[in-house]
Amino acid sequence: MPDLAALVPTLVALAILVALTVAVLWGSRTPSFVAPAVAILRGAAQLALISLVLGGIINDPLWVAVALLVMFTVAVATATRRLTWSWRRFAAVAATMALGILVTLAVVFGTGAIEFTPRYVLAVGGIVIGNCMSIAVLAGRRFFEAVRDQWSEVEGWLALGAQPHRAALAQARFSVHAALIPSIDQTKTTGLVTLPGAFVGAIFGGASPLEAGRFQMVVLASIMAAGSITAVALIRSLRSVKMRPEPL
Repeated sequence: MPDLAALVPTLVALAILVALTVAVLWGSRTPSFVAPAVAILRGAAQLALISLVLGGIINDPLWVAVALLVMFTVAVATATRRLTWSWRRFAAVAATMALGILVTLAVVFGTGAIEFTPRYVLAVGGIVIGNCMSIAVLAGRRFFEAVRDQWSEVEGWLALGAQPHRAALAQARFSVHAALIPSIDQTKTTGLVTLPGAFVGAIFGGASPLEAGRFQMVVLASIMAAGSITAVALIRSLRSVKMRPEPL
């Protein structure tokens, strides 16, 4: 259990950063200016809780599986809410995310690129789940926005007798590409612009820089593969549009 005195600088820094965030957004009259601050506080509380929980389960395969299932369920629910909630859409998001995640983790651990232990399964699985959630949200929102903005083009295809999935094909391809741009940029600039969390965490854990770099590249490739599968599969399930989507 960390000493309370050691937590004081962290709490002070968090308080200042939250106040700074709110002040800047409020000063610019940004809508929902407190949302980022609430996210920071919620994230801090959740990390504190999960840190205590993981300390007792990180080497237990069953509890690691339960933790990953909870992470996945929350990720799917969050992504579905961003795309307008329905149980049918929840099922589509869950199926496509599961496909991307399971295929990717099977390759990572099946090849022995990363040791198949509860600790590593939890670490890599959690990172991949979180990034798949973000990519699914970006892909879905970009698709609906593109279809709505270019509805005259989609409607024209439909009027010519094209099937709904063909009418929105250009918008589907654009949305997949747009959803992957953040991951592509992160991968291209790794080591030049940022030192990713998995790399820094591995070094702090005692790994050599070379070993940490190897681990990070596997993680980045996993994010790209899982995200690509998720985005393509999700858009395939969404692209049969017959009516102009409502604003999200």
